[in-house]
Amino acid sequence: MTTAPRRTVPKAVEERGGTGPVKTVASPPPYRRWRGYEALSGYLFVAPAVVLFAVMGLYTVGYGFALSFATWNGFAPNWTWVGLDNYADLLWRDPIYAPRVRHAALNTLWVMLAAPALTVLVSFPLAVLLNQVKRFQSVLRSVYFLPYVTSGIAVFFAWQYILQPDGAINSLLASVGLGSLEQPQGWLGNPSTAMATMIVVTVWGAVPVAMLLYLTGLQGIDRSVLEAAQLDGAGWWRTNLSVVWPLVRPITAIVVLLNLRESLQGFQPFLVMTLGGPGDHTNVLGLEAYRLAFLKNLSPTLGLASALGWILFAAALVLALINLRALRSKT
Repeated sequence: MTTAPRRTVPKAVEERGGTGPVKTVASPPPYRRWRGYEALSGYLFVAPAVVLFAVMGLYTVGYGFALSFATWNGFAPNWTWVGLDNYADLLWRDPIYAPRVRHAALNTLWVMLAAPALTVLVSFPLAVLLNQVKRFQSVLRSVYFLPYVTSGIAVFFAWQYILQPDGAINSLLASVGLGSLEQPQGWLGNPSTAMATMIVVTVWGAVPVAMLLYLTGLQGIDRSVLEAAQLDGAGWWRTNLSVVWPLVRPITAIVVLLNLRESLQGFQPFLVMTLGGPGDHTNVLGLEAYRLAFLKNLSPTLGLASALGWILFAAALVLALINLRALRSKT
C-alpha cells in the first residue's frame, strides 16, 4: 500500500482560521529587502549632491534671472527694478552699451563661423590619418590630446609669449626668409591680425576633442563597407569623402554644436590674451558680459551683465535646437 507524498509549503507562515482551510502567507524574499536597503543607500549618497545643486545651481540661476530685470552695483542694499529696460538698452536703446554689444556680436559671429569650420577641417583628416597608424596609436592619441588637458591659463600665457613682437612666430618667419610677414606690433597687437590669431588659438584648443570623437566614429565603421568601396575601385580620397565622411555626419554635428556653444559663450582666451584689444577688435559677447559684471567698478551694471548672459543662453538654446533638428533630419 502506497501513501501519497506529503505536500509542504516552504518558508510559509500557516494561519488557521476556525475550521476553514489553511492559509499560507509567503514571507518577503530576502533579495527584495536587500534591494530596498540598496536603494535607500543610493538616495543617501545622492542627497548631498542634489541639495548642493539646488542651492548653488537652481538658486543661482533664479537669482541671476531676477537680476536681469534690475540695476545693482553689487554693494547697494536694494535693487532697482527696471523690467525689460536692461534688454532694450543692450539691444538698441542705450547709445553707449548697444553699439558695443553689436560690435561684440559681430566679432562673436566671425568666431562662430570660422572656429567650427576650421576645427572640422583639421580634426577629421587628422583622425583619418591616426586611424591608419598601426603602431604607437595610443601614444600619438595622447600627444594630440595634450592641449586639451593642459591648464588653459598656462596655455594662453604661452601663446601670448609666442605671439609677441620678439616671440617665436616672428623669429621663425625671419629665420626662413619670410621677414616680410613679421608683425612688429605682435600678432595680437595688430588690429588686422588679432582676431584671426585668436581664432587659430581657439581652433588649436578645440581640435583634440573633435579628433577623438572622429577617431571613435572611424573605429566603429564596419570594415566590410570600406572593403566594398575598394573593390568597386574607390581610392583613398574617394573612400574617405564618399563613404567615411557621410557615416560620421552625426559626429560632425556634435563637433559643430560644441564649437558653436564655446564660440558663443567662451571668453577665457580673449580675457587672458587680449582683454578685447587692440581697441575692441577682439571683444566678444562673453567678454563684454564679464566687463559689465566685474570691470565697471561701482557702476550699477550687474543687471546688464545678467541680461546679456541670458541673451547668450537663449541664443545657445536656439542653436542647439536647430542642430538637433538638422541631425534628426539627416539620420
